[in-house]
Amino acid sequence: MSETFVQMTDVGKTIKGQIIVNQLNLKIPRGQVVALLGGNGAGKSTILRMLAGIIQPTRGDIRVGDWSWKENRRGYAELIGYMPDDYRFSPGLTARETMAFWAKLKGLTAKHGDDMLARVGLEHTGNKTVSSFSKGMRQRVLFAQVLLGQSPLIIMDEPTNGMDPYWMQSFVEMVREAAYRGQTVLFSTHQLHIAEALADRILFLKEGAIRFEGSGEDIRQQLGSSGMEKAFDYLFGIADGPR
Repeated sequence: MSETFVQMTDVGKTIKGQIIVNQLNLKIPRGQVVALLGGNGAGKSTILRMLAGIIQPTRGDIRVGDWSWKENRRGYAELIGYMPDDYRFSPGLTARETMAFWAKLKGLTAKHGDDMLARVGLEHTGNKTVSSFSKGMRQRVLFAQVLLGQSPLIIMDEPTNGMDPYWMQSFVEMVREAAYRGQTVLFSTHQLHIAEALADRILFLKEGAIRFEGSGEDIRQQLGSSGMEKAFDYLFGIADGPR
């Protein structure tokens, strides 16, 4: 069995008396790609933000590698690359300046930032302000920064929103490369085809809990050839769940 790299034990999050995440238990081996699927309010972003150390769980324990957020926040954070679902870029900063800033935070040179811009096809737009970019281009800048430094754990919240089909395919290929290098990847998405094309393991969430999980093949065996669509319909109560 592969080494467990991410472990969430009895993790819960309550906000203003409302349970957002309910007693989550999750183990992820090193190098595995995991997709979180579910409707709005299912708890996907909250799980990712807790794992990234941005917000604290109300209860339970989260460990990445040898660290928990409680024991060593700096050591924990150094293991993680995080891509939020949206980001307000600093007005006036170019793509190159933005990447150089992030590279410096990770102890890297500005050239590392330039190289990553080239990897996401933005090498000719580096002197333009990111605030002038389309949604898809801004997503590619965020994706470039999460790849900087080859963090052992990559966390991404709706990373392909706004990307065109060509860059979605490039995204899939680059994430697969990261996993091949041994990086662990956890991401949320509403795009079923991205989850099925990329994830080793898919978690279907409803009301802050995992309702069922498995690979794309596992889900098809449970629910038939249209398993992914049926699984998502089940979350919204318009189809029967797995047998």
